[in-house]
Amino acid sequence: MEKEAISRFQEKVSESLLRHRSILDSLTKFQESAGRVNRAIAKSVTGCGCISIAASRQVCPPEADIRTCKDYMQTHVHGHLCEHCQEILSEELGNHLIYLAALCHLLDMDLGEIFTEEYQRLSALGLFHLS
Repeated sequence: MEKEAISRFQEKVSESLLRHRSILDSLTKFQESAGRVNRAIAKSVTGCGCISIAASRQVCPPEADIRTCKDYMQTHVHGHLCEHCQEILSEELGNHLIYLAALCHLLDMDLGEIFTEEYQRLSALGLFHLS
């Protein structure tokens, strides 16, 4: 998505804000939406069973350098989201994006600019940025 499209999305969110014009309302809704994303993923495992999680310690051989270390890392997710779970998770992630855009609007920040800056940092620093 282009910066301009992200900015248009943010503007549309700001036009739609009625009850959540307070920064406190938006903060708590953002946190609540994060919990709903977590819950949707958990229900895909425990309710539907379309995915499972088999987590264990991530191990990277000592001889591997930082660039090849990711080849040894696992997602711990097995299977694929079914259509129903994917639809629910997509809706919850969408709501989360709405509250993120609302927070940016209320704080006079441009979400498109944040995406661009983060992309540039990630491009410049690569693997070292998220370590």
